[in-house]
Amino acid sequence: MKRNATAVWNGTGKEGNGHLTTQSGVLDKTQYSFNSRFADGIGTNPEELVAAAHAGCFTMKLSFVLNAAGFTADSIETKCDITLDNGAITESHLSVKATVPGIEKEKFEEAVLDAKANCPISKLYNTNITHEVVLA
Repeated sequence: MKRNATAVWNGTGKEGNGHLTTQSGVLDKTQYSFNSRFADGIGTNPEELVAAAHAGCFTMKLSFVLNAAGFTADSIETKCDITLDNGAITESHLSVKATVPGIEKEKFEEAVLDAKANCPISKLYNTNITHEVVLA
C-alpha cells in the first residue's frame, strides 16, 4: 500500500506560501505559510499534520492491542503535542483518555506502551515519544 500527498511552495521561506493536497482529497490545496507554521496564521503546518498522524495511528494501534488482549474500548481519545525546537521535532507527547470496560490500569498501561512502540508512525520517528493516560 502506498499513500501520497503533494506540497507546492511559491516564494521565499518567510514571505512565500504554499498548499498541501492529499491523495484522499481531505486536504485539497490547503494553505500553509510561515505564519501558519511559526505564528498564528490561517492554515495548517507540517507539525500539526504530524501530530494528527501520530494521534490517529497510535489510537488505532491501541484499539488493536486491546482487542488482542480481549478488551474493547468504548472510547479512546488521543491528543498529540509535537515539539519543534531549533529546527527539529524533539518530542511527540501522547495524552490518552480511554474507557475500557473490565481492564485494570496496569494492563491498560501495557497496551499503551505496546501501541506507542509499535504503531507505524512511532516507528517512523527519530524522537522522544512520551505519554500520559487517563483511564475512565
